[in-house]
Amino acid sequence: MTARAADRARYDRATAHLDAPVAIVDLEAFDANADDLVRRAGGKPIRVASKSVRCRALLERALARDGFAGVMSFTLAESLWLARSGFEDVLLAYPSADRAGYAELTADPKLASAVTVMVDDPAQLDLVDAAREGDGGREVVRVCLELDTSLRLFGGRVRVGARRSPLHSPAEVADLARAVARRPGFEVVGIMAYEGHVAGVGDAVASHPFRSRAVRLMQAAARRELAERRAAVVRAVRAVVPGLEFVNGGGTGSVQHTAAEDAVTEIAAGSGLYVPRLFDNYTSFRGRPAALFAQPVVRRPGVGAVTVLGGGYPASGAAGADRLPVPYLPEGLRYDPQEGAGEVQTPLLGSPADDLLIGDKVWFRHAKAGELCERFDALHLVEGDAVTATVPTYRGEGHTFL
Repeated sequence: MTARAADRARYDRATAHLDAPVAIVDLEAFDANADDLVRRAGGKPIRVASKSVRCRALLERALARDGFAGVMSFTLAESLWLARSGFEDVLLAYPSADRAGYAELTADPKLASAVTVMVDDPAQLDLVDAAREGDGGREVVRVCLELDTSLRLFGGRVRVGARRSPLHSPAEVADLARAVARRPGFEVVGIMAYEGHVAGVGDAVASHPFRSRAVRLMQAAARRELAERRAAVVRAVRAVVPGLEFVNGGGTGSVQHTAAEDAVTEIAAGSGLYVPRLFDNYTSFRGRPAALFAQPVVRRPGVGAVTVLGGGYPASGAAGADRLPVPYLPEGLRYDPQEGAGEVQTPLLGSPADDLLIGDKVWFRHAKAGELCERFDALHLVEGDAVTATVPTYRGEGHTFL
């Protein structure tokens, strides 16, 4: 029996009392992945990216382990909810236009001390101040400045990387730091620089050796350029804000590289806890799939084919086959190219289909990590061949922040 077949047998036994669709997290794999992230971080704390987890119980499990500290959130509403729930260090990774949320933040000393907001434009500060008008709050807002990490080639005519912050040079970031420092009610406490073109792009894509080689060359050049520029940015900002608390960088795919930079004080990672399918294509690390979902077999339309209920859960990003969940257990199943992953039914082809009966479970891996939790209101936590706990996702607690 292969390791994957053994896992399938365990998951089937553990969830025999549960009807599919159902989602699980294998805690042994989750903990092993957490340990691997800590090892790769080389002693620097890991801030957990909540968008990749979307489950308070599992955020707490990660943060209870040595080597993890703080949460990186994705909306202001989520940040405030987490802070009210007892999370004491929440870095909002994206600018917000949530005026009501800013009004709450500026009026509550507990929230203001726990939540740091992201800024890359003075206009974002205006939104915060607008929320203070009248009898609004007067709490000092903690601010993190975001650096654009994109690699610019040929005089800027070619850009590699996400379109995030407009702040690219040390001078630009330092100018914004000065603008914030001059403005009452705000305090610059950190810098964030997320190199998604390194951390979030696989460099070993199956059946694409030339593309993979090109990605590795690009990422090596991007790491060199960013390490030098990030250090210069930190020096420039510290000249304005000597008490800077943190410099955040990285992502699951670049933990060890980013951690090697002296200028970086903490690493962000989250997807590496669940290890979705997009993280199969890396040479720098190997994780264990921890989060899976099962769909029930409801039809047997012919030889070498079964149909499962639903399953059309595409991931965000540029549309393509790599954004679809992948049939994982039993091994050897594939989508019908005429139908793909369907809204209410998904045909699957391959010889393993002939051994599946009506009611059996087919296990899938999502393309991305936390987006799985937008489809399920609970995660069943598996230890060995038993479900030892069932915990709500954000959705299960009544929250769909985006």
